[in-house]
Amino acid sequence: MANDVKLHSIKRNETALKVVIYVVSIFFSIMTLFPFVMLICNSYKNTYEVQASTLSLYSKEPFKNLAFNWKQITSKDAFHPGVGFRNSFIVATLSTILNVYFSSLTAYAITAYEWKLREGFNAMIMAVMMIPGTVTMIGFFQFAYTIGLVNKLSALILPSIAAPMVVFFMRQYLQASLSMEIVQSARIDGAGEFRIFNQIVIPLMKPAIATQAIFAYVGSWNNLFSPMILLTDKNKKTLPVMVSLLNGDIYKKEYGAIYLGLLITVLPLIVVYAFLSKYIVEGVALGGVKS
Repeated sequence: MANDVKLHSIKRNETALKVVIYVVSIFFSIMTLFPFVMLICNSYKNTYEVQASTLSLYSKEPFKNLAFNWKQITSKDAFHPGVGFRNSFIVATLSTILNVYFSSLTAYAITAYEWKLREGFNAMIMAVMMIPGTVTMIGFFQFAYTIGLVNKLSALILPSIAAPMVVFFMRQYLQASLSMEIVQSARIDGAGEFRIFNQIVIPLMKPAIATQAIFAYVGSWNNLFSPMILLTDKNKKTLPVMVSLLNGDIYKKEYGAIYLGLLITVLPLIVVYAFLSKYIVEGVALGGVKS
């Protein structure tokens, strides 16, 4: 009898714990989605409705307001959605490819090879991670101006080759998942080093690459500081820069149009995340475990 009471008490406690976990999870899910829902709702409001309440879902004429907001952002000389999307897509896509490939290659070289300066090189990468990017921006701008990279998208793409944080993550992942026996077997079979990396190592790193690709793509797409400094030609501006210019009129601001511009900026990131999100948990979990 006592055992039955004890078992019933344990099951009741487990049920209560599950309820608490579900309630907390639902609460944080709502908190996470709430800003995005407000962004969508404010994009079909007029300026008066946004100023009256940014938290309201209601609008008297949502479709009319949406058409008006779209007309407002497309009629401005500073905002060209097609041009901005094209530039942002080129920069974010190429930056992400260079970022994850060369970071993976560097991490593989540090993990798979024995060489004198390996530990020193790894320490240097760790030290560079501590330096904020804004500190080096003045020197980088002067360098870009000297070699003629100002107003060129390559000025935003090429620096992504050097990504210390991604190298560190990839190295941790390889230390946990890469078997050197496989690499040695491929070498005995006559495979070259780049063939081993491209055909054996990269497939093993898919979860880590997908995880870092999401972070790199989002970071590059949302980058505002560097493009605002390096790009002055309106045909070279990225989408975040164009959206920031919508907020420049101090006499009359169309807040609905600004929210619509922000929504246009966010939508491609949601698509990228939808395709790669299934790898995030696996990549982070395996990258943080060292065998």
